[in-house]
Amino acid sequence: MELAKKFQVIVRCSDIGIPSRALPIDPSLTFNNLKQYLLSLTPPRETLEPESFYFSSGGRTMLDSSSLSEARILPLSTLTLHVRVCGGGGDGGATGAESRDCYLNMYAEKKPDKVDPNEKRMSKWTTCALSFEPLAPPCVADRLGNVFNKERLVEALLGKKLPKEFSHIRGLKDMMPIVLSEIPGEAKNFEKRFQCPITGVEFNGKCGFVLLRGCGHVLSTKAFKEVKSSSCLVCHRSFSDSEKMVLNGSAEEVKILRERMEEERGKLRERKEKKDKKSDVRLSGTKHLPEEKARLHENGKHEGTQKKFKAIDIAPAHATKEVYASIFTSSRKSEFKETYSCRSLPLGRN
Repeated sequence: MELAKKFQVIVRCSDIGIPSRALPIDPSLTFNNLKQYLLSLTPPRETLEPESFYFSSGGRTMLDSSSLSEARILPLSTLTLHVRVCGGGGDGGATGAESRDCYLNMYAEKKPDKVDPNEKRMSKWTTCALSFEPLAPPCVADRLGNVFNKERLVEALLGKKLPKEFSHIRGLKDMMPIVLSEIPGEAKNFEKRFQCPITGVEFNGKCGFVLLRGCGHVLSTKAFKEVKSSSCLVCHRSFSDSEKMVLNGSAEEVKILRERMEEERGKLRERKEKKDKKSDVRLSGTKHLPEEKARLHENGKHEGTQKKFKAIDIAPAHATKEVYASIFTSSRKSEFKETYSCRSLPLGRN
């Protein structure tokens, strides 16, 4: 075999007392042959069987019968020789009272995965509540304080793919635009990070944040404690306590926001019902009439109104009233009917 086809690999054999070394190896060499070569370097007083050892590389266990090229070992890769631990019992850990079903039942119940509370908190404040993508303006918040990327929320709303937990979002009126202040030069992996524009507290959940619904600015609760003001500290727009909304609040705060949402929707429903009643009254034929006049109008009584003009009442002394009235009105019924072909030729006159 030509030396040009060989390449070097780093072999670790700490289990058999051989220091790590770099060996030029032919890629067609099998791992079993490599084990025999390494075991031959041990002191002669020790008898080591190749079957008691195995190779691994990058967390993968290598088969003894495969070659280095088949296992895709690259030059300067690290091969580790391990002692194969064989089972056999006899340590007193098993008793006759145990059975196979005990072990199956033990592993049948899936234990919940442990989640780092800090990671859970960070994901809630730095990612969209719907798509779990990093927050990227334009962002919006719903009436319960959840923060979304507006584009993803609108797409889910139009496609009717909103999860049940966000069923309270019915349209664009339930989305409130928010203004997040970016931390300059603090983007990691193209993910933007945000902060309070007044105190500089990072938008990560360690400190509470409040949304001013009137202007959309997001400020930390620390800013409101340090500066007592009834106007926004960024745009100086005045606000009331009802316009302050907690973002990503606790269960109690979310419950309060839900009650406020139901109250606002109830008031809006009442105003709509009153408006519909007014429109029904106008369409009933009594438009622009007060209740008393509308009642008289229905009864056929028109008190306080002028008498209807009649041409017969002012006819000359020697004039026939019917002939004189025919000058001003065409209400006199004709004894003849018009034909379908010509209205100027009544039936019986053609």
